[in-house]
Amino acid sequence: MLRVHMSVTAIRQLIGVKTVQCASVCRSVACLHRAGGGVRWKSSYKQAPLLTATPVRGLIDEQISIKGRFLRPHCPVTVCAQMHSEDGDLWEAFAHYNTKADGTIDLTRDHSVGGTYLGCEPMGLFWGLQPAPGAREGLRLRKKNVETPFVVLMSLLEGHVSPSEGQSTELAAVTTERWYMAPGVRRIDIRQDGLVGTLFLPPGPGPFPAMLDLWGMGGGLVEYRSALFASRGYASLSLAYIGHKELPGPQNKLNVDDLYFKSAYHFLQDHDQVCGDRVGIIGLSFGVFLTLRLATQSGLKPSCVICINGPIGSTISLPGGRSVSFEERNSKYWTYNDQGHVSFKDISLPANISPESKVKLEFLASPLMCIVGEDDLSTSNIENADVIEETLRNVGKSHLLTRLSYPGAGHLIEPPYTPNSRASLWSVKPKKLITLWGGQLAPHAAAQEDAWKKILDFMESHLRQ
Repeated sequence: MLRVHMSVTAIRQLIGVKTVQCASVCRSVACLHRAGGGVRWKSSYKQAPLLTATPVRGLIDEQISIKGRFLRPHCPVTVCAQMHSEDGDLWEAFAHYNTKADGTIDLTRDHSVGGTYLGCEPMGLFWGLQPAPGAREGLRLRKKNVETPFVVLMSLLEGHVSPSEGQSTELAAVTTERWYMAPGVRRIDIRQDGLVGTLFLPPGPGPFPAMLDLWGMGGGLVEYRSALFASRGYASLSLAYIGHKELPGPQNKLNVDDLYFKSAYHFLQDHDQVCGDRVGIIGLSFGVFLTLRLATQSGLKPSCVICINGPIGSTISLPGGRSVSFEERNSKYWTYNDQGHVSFKDISLPANISPESKVKLEFLASPLMCIVGEDDLSTSNIENADVIEETLRNVGKSHLLTRLSYPGAGHLIEPPYTPNSRASLWSVKPKKLITLWGGQLAPHAAAQEDAWKKILDFMESHLRQ
């Protein structure tokens, strides 16, 4: 069982949050009374305000019930969440509430009337986290070490205030732990047959259904989605294919070919802790192209395929000829907004993708879930999803497709209750680039919550039954 070993004060010191003025939250009054020559003591006690989070530790995709009690009735209060990323940057969210007649607030019931979000949003303090004022430009919150939790300090403040204003009266506080890895999940580094990845296995003896997990051209080895899949009972292999020091260099070029991805699939399929006939593939962004490419090649028939905001082809060829970088091949399609932030959206327009690089979708034989964020500023995923839908319809395979479309959602549709970055730092060399992802705060959060539930249901249907 996971345990918190630090006090609220220690957590506040750890994440660098100022200690705010504490209200007098309890008082005992001793009164001396004389009656018939005797002396007796009379005591009265007022309960301190209390902020609770249930559970205080849990998986990142679990809802938390946040409540305040023993408050003055019909009074304004602020609930604030603050945490540091692994890079040391402070993130925060806050919301204004008015207490009920019984002196309580309940975020599963009550509506925020101001702050980071409005309305009844039980998890708004988590998906609403944003860099604190004065933070570095282009931040994106991502978990690097999945063997530790995000630790979030939650405070109940007097009045409708902003944490950045400085002095506030703190009424109560509680810390929460948010994990991607459940107790008993095993994390295994994979460095064999040229593969660079991390395998996550659920607790228990197995064998388990499994997912091959492919991310985008941001590169590196991204583990947190795979860790969460394992926490939900699926073996998962997170695979690096670009931008990792243990892959063939240079790091900004794609230097692995089809055989690399096939080897990863077969490694997972042949593992003694995996049900070899129950393996799926999930991809986001450029990982969608790789996912579809794998799923339509002869000799492979994944049990299910999940594609999130990605293209059906690529302007970057897999090695065979000269390997080129993302920047070398695609910069002619880049567009910029008034702030100088770059959008890669036009790169993936089907009209800009050479016919020979497009996936042969007519060969698809696996159930496919296609997830579309309609406010995506990084990929032309609506147009690509239209091509998928039309192609499958023309070859009599419409039954294979489940299409989910989310207005207001951006490119980075990830596990729920995590904050979206509408734009973030893409590169610093040869020049600093901030890339646009898109997504409106509340609609994107709603999309992540709904999509994750449907992803797990889809996997349950095709990997367990």
